[in-house]
Amino acid sequence: MTENIRTVDQARSGTGQEPSGRRLPFGFLAYAGVGMSILFCYADVLAVLLAPLMGLTPSGINPHVQSVAMWAFALVAVIGLLKNAMQHGARWPLVLGAAGLAVIVGTLYTFYDIRILILGYLLLVAGAVLNPVRLLADLNRSVRTQAAELAQLNDSLEQRVGMQVEEIERLARLKRFLSSEVADLITSEGKESLLESHRRLIACLFCDVRNFTAFSDAVEPEEVMDVLQSVHQRMGRLVAAHGGTIGYRAGDGLMVVFNDPLPCDDPVSRAAKLALEMRAAFTEVQDHWRKLGHDIGFGIGISYGYATLGLIGSEGRFDYTAIGNAVNIAARLCDRAEDGEILIDQRAQAEIEDQAEAEALGALDLKGVGKPVNAYRIIGFDHGA
Repeated sequence: MTENIRTVDQARSGTGQEPSGRRLPFGFLAYAGVGMSILFCYADVLAVLLAPLMGLTPSGINPHVQSVAMWAFALVAVIGLLKNAMQHGARWPLVLGAAGLAVIVGTLYTFYDIRILILGYLLLVAGAVLNPVRLLADLNRSVRTQAAELAQLNDSLEQRVGMQVEEIERLARLKRFLSSEVADLITSEGKESLLESHRRLIACLFCDVRNFTAFSDAVEPEEVMDVLQSVHQRMGRLVAAHGGTIGYRAGDGLMVVFNDPLPCDDPVSRAAKLALEMRAAFTEVQDHWRKLGHDIGFGIGISYGYATLGLIGSEGRFDYTAIGNAVNIAARLCDRAEDGEILIDQRAQAEIEDQAEAEALGALDLKGVGKPVNAYRIIGFDHGA
């Protein structure tokens, strides 16, 4: 706001108007010049009146000095009017003052007539009196202009704040299921079309906690919430670090998608590396609860194939998710995985066979999948490959 007001003052300076900090207060210079000029005009009379009061002998003032002082101070008054005219833009006070100066100089050095001299001073006084009226009008106009500018600035600020709040809310919604980098990209560059329904080849990862139902029955609800919060916080950070997109969270489970909404070169490799880090991160939670007599575990399933992705939900609550056979296979592989196992389908295995050491499990009959799926258990992974 300060910058905008400064800009207004600079613009005003560019049009011949001085910044408000340099303005002479209400034509002081013009008043002072007129007053001193009149004082010297009646210097003889004042000397005669004041000298006896001060115990002095009256003496006349040099007429030449008196004349120079009269027109010189009248000129000071006109200079003051000129400076103020540059501020308020009205020329009449300056014209009257200049005319008065001309009349005074003319009657002093050409044809002296007291009536003409009085006329000159009347013009000079009229200019000095009219000048602050114009200054007040200019000040009032400036105040109204700045008030309008401030009102416009406030409206603009309200609109920008509203837009920023809306953008922050939209970004917060996106960050529920997208990595921060992807959410920022979509918001800043207006690429929300990436979230519209579409079909893409993806790596899909499912993970959940083993024996969670029995665990929930054996402990207090607050402890269940602590476990879920710990799991989702740890896994969420890992997903973001590997550039994955969270499809949805369902209690103790999580779905992660790679290669969408932004493409990546190695979606299956990323999913496998994430799975290994997830398993390691869960070990800390698992060890804590095993010491308290609760046997919980962690299983992961990964598949590679085509799926349809997009936003699903209603106003105020949307999830970015994927549907399709690849998603079903990943979910069912996760269901079949024992504690600490990472199961992948054949197509995913083909993508990382040079990086992963895997054990073939043969064809598995998976619930909801039409035909048996050749599955593999990841044993080791070359992170440098």
